[in-house]
Amino acid sequence: MKRDPRRAVRAPVARLRTVGVIRSVLKALGKAPRQGAEGAPDAWLEVRPWAEKALRGLAAGDQIVVITWLHRARRDVLEVHPRSDPRNPLTGVFATRSPDRPNPLGLHTVTVRAIDGTRLRIGPIEAIDGTPVVDIKAVWT
Repeated sequence: MKRDPRRAVRAPVARLRTVGVIRSVLKALGKAPRQGAEGAPDAWLEVRPWAEKALRGLAAGDQIVVITWLHRARRDVLEVHPRSDPRNPLTGVFATRSPDRPNPLGLHTVTVRAIDGTRLRIGPIEAIDGTPVVDIKAVWT
């Protein structure tokens, strides 16, 4: 059977389950630095109790990538002026680090400062308080 190219292909639905949440002194987007290396503070990553076993093997001093869902971002944006500077040419979001994008995932390479049960002290991280965490990955060096 031949497929009619005019028919839209239905995109699969992706479902994410949050593994934790960021607890930070940063409460407002306007107060957060654009990148962690631009003066961001350390924060607590509170891991959900069901995911506690996934922390096994992590230690203070490890580098990890925290993947967040940028819940305050706009999902209808496809082009931006990089770093919100109108002097920069309009650029597609896939060529930028803009939080505003169709699927607003944040990637944050941080250092684990301390572990207290299911809480990780991490930093520096520019995510605001309440930002959902969808995954944590080790950095391999």
